[in-house]
Amino acid sequence: MSTPLADRIRPKTLDEISGQRHLFSEGAVLRNIIESGNIPNLIFYGPSGTGKTTVARIIAAATKKRLHILNCTSASLSDLKEVIGEINTIAAPNGLLLYLDEIQYFNKKQQQTLLQYIENGDITLIASTTENPHFYIYSAVLSRSTVFEFKSISPEDATGGIERAFKCMGEETGEELLLEDGVVHHIAHSCGGDMRKAANIVELAVLGSPRARENEKKLITLDAVRQVSTKTAAHYDRQGDEYYDLLSAYQKSMRGSDPDAALHYLARILEAGDLISATRRLMVCACEDVGLAYPMIIPIVKAACDIAMQVGLPEARIPLADAVILVCNSPKSNSGEAAIDKAIADVRAGNSGPVPRHLQNKHFDGEDAEIKGQHYKYPHDYKNHWLKQQYLPDSIKDRKYYTYGDNKTEQTAKEYWDKIKK
Repeated sequence: MSTPLADRIRPKTLDEISGQRHLFSEGAVLRNIIESGNIPNLIFYGPSGTGKTTVARIIAAATKKRLHILNCTSASLSDLKEVIGEINTIAAPNGLLLYLDEIQYFNKKQQQTLLQYIENGDITLIASTTENPHFYIYSAVLSRSTVFEFKSISPEDATGGIERAFKCMGEETGEELLLEDGVVHHIAHSCGGDMRKAANIVELAVLGSPRARENEKKLITLDAVRQVSTKTAAHYDRQGDEYYDLLSAYQKSMRGSDPDAALHYLARILEAGDLISATRRLMVCACEDVGLAYPMIIPIVKAACDIAMQVGLPEARIPLADAVILVCNSPKSNSGEAAIDKAIADVRAGNSGPVPRHLQNKHFDGEDAEIKGQHYKYPHDYKNHWLKQQYLPDSIKDRKYYTYGDNKTEQTAKEYWDKIKK
């Protein structure tokens, strides 16, 4: 039992793999490719613990190819050359299958070294990555490979693998295990879609439980399982795709006025200890998605975020939850964002011009000025503190950027100014 339980119960066939029905159900493309025996260069993209390495091993066993596994976080160029040296030797009569785990850590030169061999078929490459392959894998390697995405294991799909893990532990320890109600359910929901993590929890729970008395079953309690899975295993790599997916879901849930979803994603962010991202996205959402529909939300949310940063976790969850619910329940308007984006687009397109003379910060004219005097009119000298006066440059003097939102606050302002400007 020196190797981790996750390795000891690793599936040997495609049917034993938890989840990934979109890849391995009857008739699925990847399953058909594997069963055909003609394996192209493949890239497996998805979170840890979802079966990428397991599938590579199954493919190697099915094709009778010599399997080399290199972890790109530690492998060097010399390791690659050692693999290449086995091509057409007695050590690999049926060809080489090279599995590169976390290929995104290989630099361009290391990836380019493989091109000739995966092009002519001397090496069949299977690479895995937890990052978007289109960002991290050299385009020449990517163009010679087919990408398949592995997804996090759902709690329902994880259940079978967890039960198999308990069975294996019972057989290895020679003890009959009795699982308290809720044990499998808790592990399935706390492993974060990672079957390796689920197997680790099972192993620790069994080894950490008291030995059974003679002629009794060994009891695995829910409390014991909770102690070895104190943190949910939600993926939260701050440089990875799932980090940005989680923040995106958090902000979009607030924009969509769904407080339950927004609080769920806030909880996941806070459980990872990322207070800065939680507050930053919250402040952005208050300005971008509520904005002028309820302008006072901006200082309110800023105050809540300041409190959160000052008191820290775990108390920070309270002002942030209040602010998130407030954003969700507030009327929405992106009229301010839309207006500034239009203005910026005009400036970038070169649609500008000199500041009108009456707005300039100078009070004298050069000798070449055709009309002398600034002629600026001070609005506070006029009724209702307003008068018609040009403020935009001449070339775009009739441009309109801002459109009043259809919420009560902006419509009230529109009614007020329509009355005055008429």
